[in-house]
Amino acid sequence: MELKYQIVRSAKRKKLTISVERDRSVIVHAPEGADEETIRRLVETKRQWLFGKLNHTQKYQQPHAPGKEVVNGESAAYLGREYRIEMTETKSGSVEFSRGFFIPPTHQAKRRKVLRDWYVSRAKELILPRVELRARDLGVTIHGARIVDNRYRWGSCTVKDRVNFNWRLIKAPMYVIDYVIVHELTHLLEANHTPQFWNVVRAKVTSSEKAKLWLKEHGQILEEEI
Repeated sequence: MELKYQIVRSAKRKKLTISVERDRSVIVHAPEGADEETIRRLVETKRQWLFGKLNHTQKYQQPHAPGKEVVNGESAAYLGREYRIEMTETKSGSVEFSRGFFIPPTHQAKRRKVLRDWYVSRAKELILPRVELRARDLGVTIHGARIVDNRYRWGSCTVKDRVNFNWRLIKAPMYVIDYVIVHELTHLLEANHTPQFWNVVRAKVTSSEKAKLWLKEHGQILEEEI
């Protein structure tokens, strides 16, 4: 069976590693000078392990649920808690939040979109400043931070020292958001998940183990459409 993979090269990387993302894509992280044949041989040696990962039905279960219905009496997650949704008039004429979500009836036909847009806006307001704060704390320089729409990844770090974060993270508790931010920024110091990498993460986020457990138990919330 053919095994497709993507090669991501970085001048900072010293050795080849392979990862299987939550969207079932296989990524080979390679130093800039690694030749194609060396990479191919590595993938071949990991073929059985890779197919085992790809066939893990629990971790890579598809398709994903659309999430909550945006109707009166339903609830939606925000910063780790569930809040009631109410379809009612608001002063702004847009989605408002005050210990609950208030969505004007005029948005009935596109209520899922307007709630999603609210989430994205809040993610930009709350997450991006924390990225800058955490980057200064770690002593790393980033060349940009963005909020993106990515169903299966909560955060990513590019070879150009840019970091991306899933807008759905805004549904998680703040300590989980901080963990994901520090996790991605630490890759600017250490490309691989080495003991040194995890030492930095644990030192900067004392609740890192609690955050990993939350993601394991509730991560499916971050994969829903809303």
